[in-house]
Amino acid sequence: MTGPRVVVLDYGSGNLRSAQRALARVGADVTVTADLDVARAADALVVPGVGAYAACMAGIDAVGAAPVIHERVAQGRPVLGICVGMQVLYTLGDEHGVRTRGLGVLAGQVRRLAAPVLPHMGWNTVAPPAGTVLFDGLPADTRFYFVHSYAAEPAPGDTVAEHGEPFAAAVERGPLYATQFHPEKSGDAGAHLLTNWLRTLR
Repeated sequence: MTGPRVVVLDYGSGNLRSAQRALARVGADVTVTADLDVARAADALVVPGVGAYAACMAGIDAVGAAPVIHERVAQGRPVLGICVGMQVLYTLGDEHGVRTRGLGVLAGQVRRLAAPVLPHMGWNTVAPPAGTVLFDGLPADTRFYFVHSYAAEPAPGDTVAEHGEPFAAAVERGPLYATQFHPEKSGDAGAHLLTNWLRTLR
């Protein structure tokens, strides 16, 4: 029996293969592709992302993926954003004074963290809300791997982490999930979280 069909969207951002391997390891049937018909039909779509907000949005626009992401969210079909793939789900990104329109499926803007040391790179704990799906079964002191200088302000019900100030570390909105950290680089904790996510697809 094969696992859920998960597409990792290839829009020119890096880190695709590590996400693919991590998802395959926990039982997903994973395809990395820019084919929008395949992305539309999959059980779940993963939007990865590394680097600059503006560059990631330009890549998404170049392959014409924005309507597919919007369509899936509007229809209540699973989407998982990772790192900058989470950030572009917000309304706006403000990097180096450049304001870039995001996908706007999450309200809010992504901005530079007010922290003495950037990037925020390494392992950090998170504070998930009651009733969390992603962090179910993980101890409170579990650490995840972060690499970023920008983040969104947490909304009520978000998972929060701190680096200089509180920021949104993860979002759970029905079938829309997103993590600012990299589950695929977070060892056993990341595998546990991805397993929890896959269970929502069955």
